Amino acid sequence: MADSHENVKKRIDALYNMLVAHDGFGEMKIDFKILKKGQKEVIIHCGKQYRYVVDSSQRHL
Repeated sequence: MADSHENVKKRIDALYNMLVAHDGFGEMKIDFKILKKGQKEVIIHCGKQYRYVVDSSQRHL
């Protein structure tokens, strides 16, 4: 079962807020990989890796 796009956006928002509040250097990188069956893997790098598989057949804003 695919993760929801809202879960990915919430994680990005939380990590962004954490980096802004941090008193030092921070880095965040997001990778998208194409999978089979109309899905993509979204990997958020921010100290740890957060991995999600989402449906890519529809546009989600």
